[in-house]
Amino acid sequence: MEAEFREIDENGSWNAIYQDIRQQSCELPSRFAKLPENKSRNRYRDVSPFDHSRICLQLGTNDYINASLITAEEAQRNYILTQGPLPNTCGHFWEMVWEQRTRGVVMLNRVIEKGSVKCAQYWPHREEKDAVFEDTNFKLTLISEDIKSYYTVRQLELENLSVGSSFPSVFQIKRTFFSLSTLVLCLDVHALLQTQETREILHFHYTTWPDFGVPQSPASFLNFLFKVRESGCLNSDHGPVVVHCSAGIGRSGTFCLVDTCLLLMSTRKDPSSVRIRDVLLEMRRYRMGLIQTADQLRFSYLAVIEGAKYIKGDTSLQESWKELSKEEDDPPEFTPPPPLPPPRDPHNGKMETSFFPGSDEIIRQTEIRSLGSSQDSILRQRNVVPPPPAARDDQLDGCVGIQDLKSSVLTHSEQQQQHEAEEKKEPKWSEAAAYPQEGSPVPGAWSPLLTNVCLCTALALSAYVCYRAYFH
Repeated sequence: MEAEFREIDENGSWNAIYQDIRQQSCELPSRFAKLPENKSRNRYRDVSPFDHSRICLQLGTNDYINASLITAEEAQRNYILTQGPLPNTCGHFWEMVWEQRTRGVVMLNRVIEKGSVKCAQYWPHREEKDAVFEDTNFKLTLISEDIKSYYTVRQLELENLSVGSSFPSVFQIKRTFFSLSTLVLCLDVHALLQTQETREILHFHYTTWPDFGVPQSPASFLNFLFKVRESGCLNSDHGPVVVHCSAGIGRSGTFCLVDTCLLLMSTRKDPSSVRIRDVLLEMRRYRMGLIQTADQLRFSYLAVIEGAKYIKGDTSLQESWKELSKEEDDPPEFTPPPPLPPPRDPHNGKMETSFFPGSDEIIRQTEIRSLGSSQDSILRQRNVVPPPPAARDDQLDGCVGIQDLKSSVLTHSEQQQQHEAEEKKEPKWSEAAAYPQEGSPVPGAWSPLLTNVCLCTALALSAYVCYRAYFH
C-alpha cells in the first residue's frame, strides 16, 4: 500500500483515480427521497439515500429520514451515515438513534462553517441542560462535556417520554394468564405506561475538520478514531454508530473507510490484501458519493498506512498520536485574542483650541510623518475600510431555519464548486495599499526639496530688492 501511495503521489494522479472511482460507482434508485412529502427532510437536492439501504422510522405516518445503513460484512461493522439534522428533523434524528439502539454519535462538522449553517443544534447547550422534541416525544439531557483542543466528548441522556416499545409484547404475554385476575393485568399495564426509559448516548464531536477538506494530520484523526473505538460504540453488541457531517458523505465517508480498512487489516492474515479502492466502491453501494474530493481519498490512504503500523504491533504509536495531536491545548475558540494596544493620546487628554485655523490637520500630518518609520504607528495610521462585523453565534442560531432553507436550494456539488471558487479569489486589498512604505509623501505636506527651492528664491529676491533700494 505504501508503494502504491508513493507511485500515485509521484505521478500526481490522485484526481484521475478519484474520477475513476466516481465513474465505477453504481447509481441505485432513491425513489423515496424524491417524494414531495420528503423533500423538506433533505438538506441537499443531490444527496439522497438509496431505497434498499435507507433507514426507516417506526413512529408516525412518514418513515423517511435521510440516512443510510452501511454494512461491512467481512469486518462485521455497521454504520448509519446521515446528513446534519435540519431544524425540522432533529426529533427524527433522535428517534432513529433510539430505534436503532445506537450507543454513540460521531459528528464531524461544526454547526456554522464559513458563515453558513451546516447543521442544526440538535443537542442542548450547556446553559440549557436539556431539550424536548415534541414531534417524536423524546427528551435529551446534557450530563457532561469534555472539551479538547480539536474534539469534544459529550455524555447525553436520551429519554423516551412515550409508552415503552416493549408494551405490546408484555401485553400479549399477560393475556395468556388472564384467568388469574383482571386487576393484576391492569396494574401491570398502568406501571408500563408510567415507565420512562432512558439511555446513555456518547457524542463525539470533531471540531476542526474543514468542509471539503482533511484533518490537520493523520495522527490527530487516528487519535480521535481510537477514542471512539475505546468507548465501545463501534462494537457489535450495540446498535450501529451514527456518523454525520453536513451531507453525510464526504467527511463521514472518510471516517468509515479508514475504520473499515484498519479492521480488515487486523482480521485478515495478509494485511496487504486490503485495497482501499475496492472497499470504497463496496461502501458506495450503500450510500452515494462517499469521499467527496481527491484530497480526502489521499488522506484516507495516509491514515490507513499510519494506522497499519499500530495494528502490526507498534503500540507506542497511540501515545505519539496523542502527543502530536496536542489534544490538551486550548481549542481555537477558547484561546483569548491578544489585547489591543491602548489608544495613543498625544495631548494627555487636554485639547486646547489653536490660534491658526486648520492647525489640528497640520499636527495630525506632522505626527504621521514623524512616526512613519515605526511599524506599530503604520498599523495605527493606515486607512483601511474595516470589514463588516461578523454575526454572533446566538444571532445565527436564531436564523437556523432561514439559513437551512437557503442551503437546501444549493446542491452539495454546487457548494463544493463555490468553495473552490472562493479559495481561488484574489484578496480585494493590496499589501502596498494597506501598509504605506517608509518615506512615502503624505498628502497635503511639502517635500524638503520644494521647501529649499522656495527659501532660496525668497532670499535671492530679498537681496536684489535691497541692492536696488540702496544703490539706486
